Amino acid sequence: MEKVWDYCLFLLKQKIDKEAFETWIKPIEPVKIEDNVFYLKVPNRFFKIWLEENYVNEISSNLSFIKGEKIKISFIIEESEKAFLESNDYLRYEKDINIPYFNPSYSFENFVVGPSNQLAHAACQAVASFPSKAYNPLFIYGGVGLGKTHLLNAIGLYVYKNKIIPKEKICFISSEEFTSQLIDAIRYEKTHEFRKKFRNMDIFLVDDVQFLSNKEMTQVEFFHAFNALFESNKQIVLTSDLFPKDIPNLEERLKSRFEWGLITDIQPPDVETKVAILKKKAGLNRIPLPDDVAFYLASSIDSNIRTLEGSLIRLSAFSSLSGSPISLSMAKEILKNIIKEKDFFVDINKIQKVVSSFFNIKLSTLIGKRKQKNVVFPRQIGIYLARKLTNLSLMEIGERFGGKDHSTVIHSIRKIEKRVNEESSLKDLINILIERIKLSKY
Repeated sequence: MEKVWDYCLFLLKQKIDKEAFETWIKPIEPVKIEDNVFYLKVPNRFFKIWLEENYVNEISSNLSFIKGEKIKISFIIEESEKAFLESNDYLRYEKDINIPYFNPSYSFENFVVGPSNQLAHAACQAVASFPSKAYNPLFIYGGVGLGKTHLLNAIGLYVYKNKIIPKEKICFISSEEFTSQLIDAIRYEKTHEFRKKFRNMDIFLVDDVQFLSNKEMTQVEFFHAFNALFESNKQIVLTSDLFPKDIPNLEERLKSRFEWGLITDIQPPDVETKVAILKKKAGLNRIPLPDDVAFYLASSIDSNIRTLEGSLIRLSAFSSLSGSPISLSMAKEILKNIIKEKDFFVDINKIQKVVSSFFNIKLSTLIGKRKQKNVVFPRQIGIYLARKLTNLSLMEIGERFGGKDHSTVIHSIRKIEKRVNEESSLKDLINILIERIKLSKY
């Protein structure tokens, strides 16, 4: 066992950067191999979460290569941590093989609601409470790591725990797993069982449907499963990184059906919501998180919630191993490769003055309430730049542009983002404005 693990470490060292290897891989201890399961001991629950989200597939594939057979990984937490987990629902859910796996951490209670996800959250709660009677199908879309999977899991968890739907009638699956099961069904001549399984569900929760793209046979089976469930008045909830019409190489009939019910999006959260998310996560995992560190992480990490929570776990793991409390200086040092210090601080007044000057319109007109055609586009540019270059919340940005409401601000940002991705000339214009804002003496 030790030799197998040593060889695995050698292979992992070639693929993982030195800092990550020293932090996350080196502290792992091999325990035993039993029934093609390799048991590995980790220092605490934060390690377990991080490894499961980032390195478990890499470790498993290397061990499978070494052993010449499929090896699964099971992380064992040291005794000091085990008592906490045994009092938690996690192990109970994990051991029950008769239900789809739901992560008990991804519940409605643990989901932080803000202006950017309020509608999606409310719709999911309605669907969970009254399947097939609220919104059917429900389609949730938004960027990576913004909480779509959390909400999908929360629906399944709620209907299971409250016995609204029998456990054997709940389907919670990713589109990639759907494809994998279809391939196995074809391979072993069990397509009839495959079809019967999915068409007899009472609730059909499918994550990441954008990965149906380019999979013609999977799309055909998915289409018929969708139709059978919809016609039987069974609840369907789908998530995607993209709006239905924007999913490439997807059959038009599927796109059309995805739009039959309610479509709701999740936008990146503002700073206040991100701080609330961090505080919630820290409280659930008993992590002492100072306010200045929470605000630093929230204001510095723009990518997604997953990166935000991953940074918190990384700080917690370092604090646990080093015996040092989490501090702002520690956060800046440990996360220096993730968080790049901003080169400059931008005041929204400067943005507004540069934009009004560039487009040759009065500042009072740009930030006013009138909707002249020649002002709408510059105003959207100003709102987009304010979101990109300041730490102001969406509500604050709206206030500084004539009292615009939250939905108007989001609409402006999304419209400019879409055009920037499609039009190189607009992307160049945005870069020119940013340079002018940097150099401006306003």
